[in-house]
Amino acid sequence: MYEILSKFAQTWGLGFFVLMFAVAVAYALWPSNKVKFQAAARWPLDEGEPGDE
Repeated sequence: MYEILSKFAQTWGLGFFVLMFAVAVAYALWPSNKVKFQAAARWPLDEGEPGDE
């Protein structure tokens, strides 16, 4: 039984993590998220106190 569960976890676990990686890359490179990521990149450099908007 252990061998069956181990093989299942190895094959489907790998597929699951590859799929999750592809989703994360697609989200990061999606054109409509560009403005959001540019604002997040500039946030540490903006002047002002934390919480000021």
